[in-house]
Amino acid sequence: MMTIRALCVCVLALPVAVQAQPPALATQLDGLIDSRRDSMSADLVRLATIRSPSGEEAERAQAVAAQMRAIGLTDVVVDITPNATGRIRGSLPDASRRAIVFVATLDDLAPVAQHQRNATRPPYVSGDRVIGPGTNTSSTTAAVLAAARALVAAGVQPEHDLVFAAVAQEETGLIGMKTLYADWKSRADAFVDVLGDGRSLTYGAISIHWWRVWAYNRGGHTLTGGLPNVNQGIARAVDRILAIPQPPANTRSVLNISMIRAGDVVNRKPDSAWFSVDIRALEAAPIARNEVAVRAVLDSVSRETGTRFDMRPLQQTAGGQIAGADTSKLVRSAVSIATALGMTPQLGIAGSSNLNVAIAGGTLAIGMGGERGGARAEPGEFADVPAMLRSARFIARLAAVMGAR
Repeated sequence: MMTIRALCVCVLALPVAVQAQPPALATQLDGLIDSRRDSMSADLVRLATIRSPSGEEAERAQAVAAQMRAIGLTDVVVDITPNATGRIRGSLPDASRRAIVFVATLDDLAPVAQHQRNATRPPYVSGDRVIGPGTNTSSTTAAVLAAARALVAAGVQPEHDLVFAAVAQEETGLIGMKTLYADWKSRADAFVDVLGDGRSLTYGAISIHWWRVWAYNRGGHTLTGGLPNVNQGIARAVDRILAIPQPPANTRSVLNISMIRAGDVVNRKPDSAWFSVDIRALEAAPIARNEVAVRAVLDSVSRETGTRFDMRPLQQTAGGQIAGADTSKLVRSAVSIATALGMTPQLGIAGSSNLNVAIAGGTLAIGMGGERGGARAEPGEFADVPAMLRSARFIARLAAVMGAR
């Protein structure tokens, strides 16, 4: 599912932001991160060299876990997903200790592996860029690891657990995040999905339901002519579905058909065909209403044309909104940190990424969007080193304040 996220961003009014952490600690963390600029870039080169299409992340997961152990994180594991996780344990007793979980993505889009095979040289550093297939997405993992290293080096002792995770199979249904959430939902107060340097912050998630509608009718040679014809049923259904009225734009309710597949040759009527349906909204109710309306159209067209329809789920990404998220310590702290780092954060409520899993489960989460590089999944893919440094500074500062009581 997941291509690069175009997070829905809007400017919203928030209460006065909280003080993130003592200035001396912020300065220390920033200095530790900046001093390792070259090492961070080298770490990214090593990660990006490892082919890691969705479902084949085991080697990269082990490499991340090795870095976690070298940093000094505890309880480092690679599970069967495979997710790599480690943590800085909090000082509070088990009964009162909670967790803040920082999440990066392990897997690449499918074309990246082919670009890696075709590349004439491995990823390399050139000025402010790390260039080569696999660098863009993995820059967020490198930033998370750099932030964790700085926290350990600074001797930060949080009261609550700081968990750092690189999750697998994000691009094929958020599978790694679902596993991570199942492991931590009873202990975590919040999740932070690292997608960029924090100049955009998303604390709500849009629900997305993808369907494939198969259509069946009698096929035959074109000489048989006339009806029935499965394409008549599809055409009529698509026209009526796209005419279903939608609620106001502020609900982000969308119903779209972008793919239609029917037939292989000019002189034969196909006996089957299909089209896609993309339904999304900020809340579950508009999605449910649209799905009922689509099924009603299919039933009507089936009676009229004799075409049989089968509506099959392709991918279901839950979302929603968390009451009070905008005034939470997490969001206010994130806004304060982004501002302190010289950014004017844009806030949104329609994220579409790993944070969906946590929000749909009722747990507070934010997505750190913004800059990280360019040309993703293209041969000239690159990561922006200054953006990676900003991401690491943001994560380290946010971890320090959220780890405190």
